[in-house]
Amino acid sequence: MIADIVVNINDSEIIEAFRTDNKSVMQRFYKMNYPMVSHFVIYNGGTDQEAKDVYQEAIIVIYEKINDRSLVLNCKLKTYLYSVCRNLWLKQISKKGKFAGRIEDLEEFLPIEEDNGMEAEKNHLFEIMNNSMLQIGEPCFTLLNDFYIRKMNMNDIAEKFGYTNADTAKTQRYKCMNRLKKIFFDIKNSA
Repeated sequence: MIADIVVNINDSEIIEAFRTDNKSVMQRFYKMNYPMVSHFVIYNGGTDQEAKDVYQEAIIVIYEKINDRSLVLNCKLKTYLYSVCRNLWLKQISKKGKFAGRIEDLEEFLPIEEDNGMEAEKNHLFEIMNNSMLQIGEPCFTLLNDFYIRKMNMNDIAEKFGYTNADTAKTQRYKCMNRLKKIFFDIKNSA
């Protein structure tokens, strides 16, 4: 079997390829970096299709920034691409209400500033919620995750946890939510 030879291309060559629509270099860049994004999205609760969508959207963002000359790099283009993908994935799981627990980063990333303060505030609140969920402990973490993320019904949750019935599971969920709210606001108010 003959292995593909990966020729290193530097950031200025890649940027020039985006400006001149050099499909060969753009495809190499695309193929070289997709695995890291796919791994990140899937590792953090996404699917392969969601990874492809996030990656495609990030490539478009970079393409547009390069061509309107608004891209200013203070890092490698690969790091910038990963950062854009990470930001897009966090927005997507935030919109869907998917809680992925703590986000596991597999690459370096740069925090990308949002165009307005509201997005930054949402991200801040999302991080506080992540921290709150990590502090809530068991069985609350699993119960809330099963109900809100995995969409299990209360009868299945009652059976899983050994509760007498769905009403007992609902009562426990209510107690867990109150505990989560307390932790959330304690963290938020101490910041």
